[in-house]
Amino acid sequence: MTNYDYAVIVFYFIFMLGMGWLVSRFVKTTSDYFRGGGQMVWWLVGASAFMTQFSAWTFTGAASKAYSEGWPIFVIFFSNALGFLWNAAYFAPRSRQMRLVTALEAVRERFSRGNEQLYTWLQIPLGTLYAGIWLNGLCVFLTAAFGFDLELTIMVTGAVVVLMTLVGGSWAAIAGDFIQALILLPVTVVAALLALHKVGGPVAFVEKLPPGHLDLAAIFDSPLMMLWIVAIIIKQFISTNNLFEASRYLCVKDGRHARRAALLAGILFFVGPVVWFITPMAARIVYPDLHAVFPNLRNPEEGAFFAICMATMPAGMLGLLVSGMLSATMSSMDSGLNKNAGIFIKNFYQPILRPQATDAHLVFAGKIATAVLGALVILAGLNFSRLEGIGLFDLMLRFGTLVAVPYTVPLVLCVLYRRTPPWSGWTTVLVCMAASYLTTAFLTPAWLERTLSLAPLTPAAAGYWIIAAGLFMNVGVGCAWFFGTSLFWSGTPATDRARIEGFFDRMLRPVDFAKEEGPGSDRQQGDVLGKLCLCYGAFVCLLALIPNPLPGRLAFLGCGGVVVSIGWLLIRTSRRPAAG
Repeated sequence: MTNYDYAVIVFYFIFMLGMGWLVSRFVKTTSDYFRGGGQMVWWLVGASAFMTQFSAWTFTGAASKAYSEGWPIFVIFFSNALGFLWNAAYFAPRSRQMRLVTALEAVRERFSRGNEQLYTWLQIPLGTLYAGIWLNGLCVFLTAAFGFDLELTIMVTGAVVVLMTLVGGSWAAIAGDFIQALILLPVTVVAALLALHKVGGPVAFVEKLPPGHLDLAAIFDSPLMMLWIVAIIIKQFISTNNLFEASRYLCVKDGRHARRAALLAGILFFVGPVVWFITPMAARIVYPDLHAVFPNLRNPEEGAFFAICMATMPAGMLGLLVSGMLSATMSSMDSGLNKNAGIFIKNFYQPILRPQATDAHLVFAGKIATAVLGALVILAGLNFSRLEGIGLFDLMLRFGTLVAVPYTVPLVLCVLYRRTPPWSGWTTVLVCMAASYLTTAFLTPAWLERTLSLAPLTPAAAGYWIIAAGLFMNVGVGCAWFFGTSLFWSGTPATDRARIEGFFDRMLRPVDFAKEEGPGSDRQQGDVLGKLCLCYGAFVCLLALIPNPLPGRLAFLGCGGVVVSIGWLLIRTSRRPAAG
């Protein structure tokens, strides 16, 4: 790392904090603070949906999987793409048409107030733990980059994310996601191209990789891997198409914008992984033993992405890359903090403690909640950093499968099927959690070895089994229970049935934005985001003045040019006369 790299990172922090202050002028009500007033345009929300679905874990934990095994990592991210395509076809428009401020208000409408409180007090700790994993993944990367103390890095980085989210709420979170996507994608393209050049080009890359890294036929040689792939596809579908994730579309203008936003996210998830995982796989060729490169990392493979970048990137570009890593996690954390604060305020604080509170009071209380939840995320990140014997890749997948899936199974099914009683929600959660516990306790890799008289499983195969067994048990038991409760639909009180029918009727009715929300702020959004893009893009272009070889200077001009071009297009579009 050079002084130029440090300067780039400092500018990035200043820029993001300034952006939070700038977009805070859009915040006047709790609806503005927690869901952007339901006025955001599709390209803004689509970029945010893309960015919030991954974090620096992608470039640490997931990169370690690409480094050690190769192609299986693409299954996770391509499954995200498939999930978003289903969003576009079905889920996204219906999410916006719920016409709510938080997703858990939908839980109240679909199930009951009791379910709303159960999910509130499940989601807040679960969201905090997820954000702690994201923060830990980011700081593992920064520790490799800077050589800083891991725990100090977690505390400082977490504090910066909390401060930015405090200032601008959902506007800062989603506008930040858009800018961050424009930073991350060009820089990772440069990283992939430089990595390919380092190993001798695309042909040499394919020839020098370990044989199994690109061997798709391995799926037919390993039943456990096949089970794992099917489980991952189902898991990512659940994680992108449940009632709680409706929150990403509550802020968009209408169903048509929601559909376009989901489609944009899906397309980006088909493109992004192809770029991202070339780099750590190239690191496997250049650095077959990363222990020598990162002797202080508990799992050196998690530094694979950065290892190859240190050897190839021009001065200043590493700073942009680290900014990209920051952006990947900040996008997940700031949206998660804002979402959880909104849940606390709108689903507990206001209805239970302060039903007569004004909007101004609720916005202020939301900022306090954001600060407290941010502190809890930092504590969670610190605790995850002290875990022994499990890498970031396995930590994220096991947490998602064994803890988060039981929570989300009924939130998927309740959008697809209406004729279940209110208690079907919370009972399905309890049944799935029991199934998850029993699977973890009894259906272990050792049990599989004994039952089928197998040789001891490799660590990779054991990991495949843990994820597959947990997923299939949770989903199978949860679906059986949830649909089984439909037998009691006829005994559901008339008031509950009317509320549920009303929820589905509203969800299927298109939003008339002009009548329901007003004139909108499309032009202001395009103008503000365009100017921010011009500012950051111009800064990146200026980095071409750093004394680097010509390819390095061209890399800065290319990255900056992309951001400037999009900024110019947004401003030009925002100033175009209205049709008609």
